[in-house]
Amino acid sequence: MTTNLDLIAVLILFQIKHFIGDYLWQTGWMLANNGRYGHPGGLAHAGLHGTLSAPILIWAGVPIAATLMLALAEAVLHYHIDWSKARTVRRHHLDETQPAFWRYLGLDQGAHQLTYIALFAAALSL
Repeated sequence: MTTNLDLIAVLILFQIKHFIGDYLWQTGWMLANNGRYGHPGGLAHAGLHGTLSAPILIWAGVPIAATLMLALAEAVLHYHIDWSKARTVRRHHLDETQPAFWRYLGLDQGAHQLTYIALFAAALSL
């Protein structure tokens, strides 16, 4: 990454990736099982996010070994962010009609965005 436009492009690509992984390609099976620790549905969803980040990191010039490490780290973080949100929402019996549901969703999405900032910072340092 050498220009400001390249840096901005990476941030934009992470936003597009997040939309694809969380809203377009997340299946009902993935969503229904995010709160069950270790369930393949939640693991597949998190793995999808790590997989989608890899080409962005490679395009940004991150070496392959570091890309794999960062993509795995993102998948682990994504999994635990989603799991903790789903677990909390279910434990409090929240749904889309309650303001607390939206606060937890916002916290979840904010945590994902902080993950992308961390990935971006790691990519810059390599």
